Amino acid sequence: MPKLLLVDDETNLLYSLEQGLAAEDLEVLTASTGRKAIALARDARPDAIILDVRLPDMSGLDVFDAIRANDPKLPVIVITAFAATTTAIEATKRGAFEYLLKPVDLHVLREVLERAIALRRMQLTPALFEADSSVPDSDLIVGRSAAMQEVYKAVGRVAATDTTVLILGESGTGKELIARAVYQHSPRKDRPFIAINCAAIPETLLESELFGHEKGAFTGADRKRIGKFEQANGGTILLDEIGDMPPATQAKMLRLLQEQTFDRVGGSETIRTDVRVIAATNRSLDTLVTGGRFREDLLYRLNGFTISLPPLRERMDDLPLLVDHFLRLANLKFGKSVRTVTPEADQLIRSHPWPGNIRELQSAIRYAVVQVVGDVITPVSLPSRLREMTKSEPTFTEVVDRLDIAAFVRRLLQEGSDDIYRQVTQAVDIAVLTTVLQHVGGNQVQASELLGMSRTTLRAKLQQLDLVVEKQVRAHANFEK
Repeated sequence: MPKLLLVDDETNLLYSLEQGLAAEDLEVLTASTGRKAIALARDARPDAIILDVRLPDMSGLDVFDAIRANDPKLPVIVITAFAATTTAIEATKRGAFEYLLKPVDLHVLREVLERAIALRRMQLTPALFEADSSVPDSDLIVGRSAAMQEVYKAVGRVAATDTTVLILGESGTGKELIARAVYQHSPRKDRPFIAINCAAIPETLLESELFGHEKGAFTGADRKRIGKFEQANGGTILLDEIGDMPPATQAKMLRLLQEQTFDRVGGSETIRTDVRVIAATNRSLDTLVTGGRFREDLLYRLNGFTISLPPLRERMDDLPLLVDHFLRLANLKFGKSVRTVTPEADQLIRSHPWPGNIRELQSAIRYAVVQVVGDVITPVSLPSRLREMTKSEPTFTEVVDRLDIAAFVRRLLQEGSDDIYRQVTQAVDIAVLTTVLQHVGGNQVQASELLGMSRTTLRAKLQQLDLVVEKQVRAHANFEK
């Protein structure tokens, strides 16, 4: 269970934050002085800290330095009642995860804390290959197929270098896990690792998130912000969903990769950094380049070394290993002792096309472990989609005909549209997301599992498509002209 350390000398605020953030899956510790905070950070080893910059016995910056000297990767969220405080800015420059102004919006704080704990897990949980499976509390990269052997060789070749890495693969193939393996086998493994999902952050905020901004740079920029490339100096940044990066940010990324320098938004000071970039995408960057939506020169810079992950349907020899692995994980998670699957259930698993890849398979095994009565998974324990698709699985052409995509494209051509790909993919996204969310009554946790995408990506897509989630889901965007 993750641990959170709250540090503040205001008793009422400390109590309010403790009550507001407490959860079944989060242990909350508190400290009202800097010295107690340093001791707890050392002895209790929390996964994240929320730190006030003004404490009765010492400055928040001194507390921050002491904590980070003992644990350089520990995410520290700084809170302050003073918008212009140089202490908060300085702490962020030294690597603080985020800083927020009092009074703290509890919803925003929860979101920031969720990201901090997720980052902590990525930094500390080893992404290991099967040969290292004896290491406890690790995320295993499972597979012995020829396709996965090539992936392992690629990681081995590039990890020790400082080369930019581009990881390609469909959604759910494990791109983040491979990125972590590259980082953890690199000389920068003891330096910061930060993951940014380019699709999960609004276009208007992504540049600021990466490069920071000066006070007054744009509406709402009421204070200076230090970006992730400044915070991660000496470390590694994973840019997930790089294909969704907007053009203006692409231009700044090109300069950073060429010169390792950048300017904050609204600033004139050139800042130098030393960061290794790993990028990942499930989209065809070549297609985006052809369509004018991605810079060709940036693609060349990102493509210092490419690792292509095979979809599950192209590595079916690994299926038994993966099923056994996810069975073990699900048993641990739910306190059960399911041993295996029946031949009939195994046949259903093998005949499924797995469009969501490894993530979809893990979700299906978790579902089955929860549903099963006894210690053997039978067909009735598996998600209904696995049973139904084998009865009458439509071909790709049949799916296209049902959605009438071809007619939609023809209409756009007749109207002279010049962004056909965007309109078609958005229309499909709306249909898929709306149907799945209605099926689960608007529950985004269940929807992300069924879709085979993270909750962060799902929320980003809902925002991009202007979809409102309630007990029912309705679309604001109108793609019918």
